[in-house]
Amino acid sequence: MTRERGRPRSFDPELALDQALQVFWKHGFQGASLQELTLAMGLSKPSLYAAFGDKEGLYLKALERYVRLLVERHAACLEEPQVRCAVERFLRSLAAMLVDPGLPGGCFIINGTADCGGAYTPEAVEQALRLALQGCEGLLLTRLQRALDEGQLPKATEVDSLAALFGSLIAGLAVLAKSGTPAAKLDRVIAAAMVLWPSNPG
Repeated sequence: MTRERGRPRSFDPELALDQALQVFWKHGFQGASLQELTLAMGLSKPSLYAAFGDKEGLYLKALERYVRLLVERHAACLEEPQVRCAVERFLRSLAAMLVDPGLPGGCFIINGTADCGGAYTPEAVEQALRLALQGCEGLLLTRLQRALDEGQLPKATEVDSLAALFGSLIAGLAVLAKSGTPAAKLDRVIAAAMVLWPSNPG
């Protein structure tokens, strides 16, 4: 049997996708060239197209993988029984990832939104980024609503506004991390934000 021309014998789709994710994470959709992608993935252009489609398709798959890993890695923090502890753990877990020296820096989603509105960014990519951007806020809103129902938050708490506040905080932390802000400062920002937590009933 003749193997597909141009594709390495040991081709691993998940590993190749992880390498593409790293390139897109660092450079965004527009900034990542096909040459950089194929070099990082260890594939020829025909093999890349055969396995993942065009650059747009590859980016969307990389974004899906990032979101899936993000949920697996951080969303479990929100299962902490006490909601305040749960949210703080979630924020600190994300912050640790944002400054992880083994990663490109910042947030794949926040970094990617810099391309939104550009002439060369496909609409499908922009829509996927917008949906992904709402993901953390959605997770927070679900957890806060549950806490409200359980009586862990004052009845007057506007959980949608609180979720939006922490969602905005996450975006800000990502920008700070991308610019080289140290982890200690991100921790201080989170601590300051938690001071705004609504007082418990009673």
